[in-house]
Amino acid sequence: MSARTLVKSIQDIMRQDTGVDGDAQRISQLCWMFFLKIIDDQDQELELLDATYRSPISERFQWRTWAADPEGSTGQALLTFVNDELFPALKNLPVTGQPDDRRRVVRDVFEDAYNYMKSGQLMRQVVNKINGIDFNNLTERQHFGDIYEQILNDLQSAGNAGEYYTPRAVTAFMVDRIDPRPGELLFDPACGTGGFLTCAIRHMRERYVKLPEDEQQMQASLRAVEKKQLPHMLCVTNMLLHGIEAPSFVRHDNTLARPYISWEQKDRVDIVLTNPPFGGREEDGIESNFPQHFRTKEMADLFLALIIRLLKPGGRAAVVLPDGTLFGEGVKTRLKEHLMTECNLHTIVRLPNSVFKPYASIGTNLLFFEKGQPTETIWYYEHQVPAGQKAYSMTKPIRLEHMQPCIAWWGGPQRQGREETPQAWQVTAEEIKARGYNLDIKNPHTVADNHGDPEQLLAELTRAESETASLRNQLKAILAEALLR
Repeated sequence: MSARTLVKSIQDIMRQDTGVDGDAQRISQLCWMFFLKIIDDQDQELELLDATYRSPISERFQWRTWAADPEGSTGQALLTFVNDELFPALKNLPVTGQPDDRRRVVRDVFEDAYNYMKSGQLMRQVVNKINGIDFNNLTERQHFGDIYEQILNDLQSAGNAGEYYTPRAVTAFMVDRIDPRPGELLFDPACGTGGFLTCAIRHMRERYVKLPEDEQQMQASLRAVEKKQLPHMLCVTNMLLHGIEAPSFVRHDNTLARPYISWEQKDRVDIVLTNPPFGGREEDGIESNFPQHFRTKEMADLFLALIIRLLKPGGRAAVVLPDGTLFGEGVKTRLKEHLMTECNLHTIVRLPNSVFKPYASIGTNLLFFEKGQPTETIWYYEHQVPAGQKAYSMTKPIRLEHMQPCIAWWGGPQRQGREETPQAWQVTAEEIKARGYNLDIKNPHTVADNHGDPEQLLAELTRAESETASLRNQLKAILAEALLR
């Protein structure tokens, strides 16, 4: 049975359970079960490689002990074990405080996790299906990794949970342009399900990881935070699937809850890759962690202020931000002035409204900047939907190949040889300043549609309405005459 078929069969079983309501709960249920199987397979491999290795989970609660036997516990006995023993034990695992503590990984995943299933018989069926996957088989794990990407993509139809998913073409493009390398501290302060992390890992393994030391250096340089339980669990599981032994660097926390001034030199990073939540409002009091002139409840603004602070001199960032940040005033104006003073905002890629459909239909932009030198010129590039296609959609999403014209125009690592094209133009910092730091600059090469002279259009509308009224009266007369016969 293929991994895709297996996952579908598991979801079909869960649909029969009265306790699992909707896609978000089904994915959450799937995730903690996959997590325990994946980490147990990984533990068994580590035990073979290192005689001193010990699993973070005590023997009684390891997947191999309670789940691996297809004829094992089922029905009410299984439910009682999971709800009354397994979950309390994993939620309260003692941690050591060490940076690579796998116990903390497990405890953080189960901190707010919940068993939604109410049928022990159906749970046993699901468990037996999951046992069919060997996560120590590299080919099988890679194939399942592709399926897991589809599970994350399915979040788009799971109500508000879709906010955690950034199209992989967008993350892959941003990572490709930033070009992270092993040893560079890479941080995603609102990591969601880990899309930027997985793209960065894949990018570095394909280009720069040649020795075991390179892999160790890469894994030791990753940093991430996610506020909400479901995406945090999905992200940690994603890291395990991508061969990260100790994903304890993915913290279950709110990055914005830490005071702005407490982020010191030792916290600075080389790279920030992120799609911070936008449109949402932070809880009361969070804005007080920031300097007075940056205080707002708009999360995207607070994240932008923090990202500028977190970058080392020479550090680089790629951030997804909405149109509102570009044209907004007040705090947004002060933020943009601060950004252009502290950083070289060298490129803004403008995306169509449909890139993030169906859960967001607002204009979004990819901002690329480097810390240490003020902005002198900003290059804009307007990404366009492929010819013959009106918009992106779930059935026709954006793909990395659609970004190739922008990559070809980019000018390599040093951004050399850029030229103005029908999709690209440049604006000086002085022009931006004169506009009150309004960065919402439309493509000057696009000719606005000419809809005609307004007075002439109004006259034509009046004539059309008059003709319609005349025809309506004629129809009424014909009907009245027919009724009299």
